[in-house]
Amino acid sequence: MPAQSLVFDGVTKRFGGTAVVDDVSVAIEGGSLVALVGTSGSGKSTLLKTINRLVEPDAGRVLIDGSDVAEGPAPLLRRGIGYVFQGIGLFPHLTVAENVAIGARIAGRDADVAALLDLVALPRAMADRYPSALSGGQQQRVGIARALAPKPGVLLLDEAFGALDPVTRDTLGQEIRALHERLGLTTILVTHDMAEALLLATRVLVMQAGRIVGDASPRDLANGGGGEAAQSLMAVPRHQAERLRALEHGG
Repeated sequence: MPAQSLVFDGVTKRFGGTAVVDDVSVAIEGGSLVALVGTSGSGKSTLLKTINRLVEPDAGRVLIDGSDVAEGPAPLLRRGIGYVFQGIGLFPHLTVAENVAIGARIAGRDADVAALLDLVALPRAMADRYPSALSGGQQQRVGIARALAPKPGVLLLDEAFGALDPVTRDTLGQEIRALHERLGLTTILVTHDMAEALLLATRVLVMQAGRIVGDASPRDLANGGGGEAAQSLMAVPRHQAERLRALEHGG
C-alpha cells in the first residue's frame, strides 16, 4: 500500500472537563516520518490514538488520504494501520509466527512470516518460540513485524521503545527509520525523548496542554527554532552533551 497522507482537522478530546487534545489541525504528507513530542500529559498519545480510533474525538475529524476515519467500522480501519506500543502486547500462548501472522490473518491475508522476520532482523528459527523465550528487544521486533504484516500505509509508534535498554532502543530506532524509507510508510512516532525525535524524524510536532505549539524540522530545532516549548525540550539533550564534554575534559 502506498504511503498515505494524514490530516487532523480541529480534533478535540476531553476527559471530564479537561481538553487533553485541544482543537488540533495539522496536515502530514504521505511518506513523512513525524515525531510527536511533549512532556507527560501533553496529549501526544491521545492524539495519535485518534488515527486508529482507539480514542474517538469529541469534535473534529481525522482524514487518511482524504477519507474520514470515522466512516466505516473501526476494525476495518485498523487493518490498514500498523500500531506498535510500549507494552508490546504479544499473545503469550501463541508462537512468534502466530503472533506475527495474526493481524494479517484477521484481515483475510496470508503473512510471509519468514520474510517479516528477516525484515526486522530476527532469525527465522525463532518462529516456533513463545514470547517468554525472547528478550524485550526481540519481543518488540516481533511486535513491529506483526504491525507490518498486513502491509499498512501508516505506521503508529506509541512510545514503542520506552521500555528498552538504551543500546536496543537506539538500534531499533535506526532500523525503524530504515524500514520507513524502504517500505514507503507514513510513520508517526510518539516520544518524550527529544534526541530520539531529532535523530529519527523528518518533522517534529511539539505538543503542550493539548495543542501543537511547535512544528519544525530537526535542523531548525537544533538551530534554536520551533518555539519556546520546543527549545525547553531541546535543553535536555543540550545539557547532557555539555556534561559529557565536561567529563571528557576532566570536568
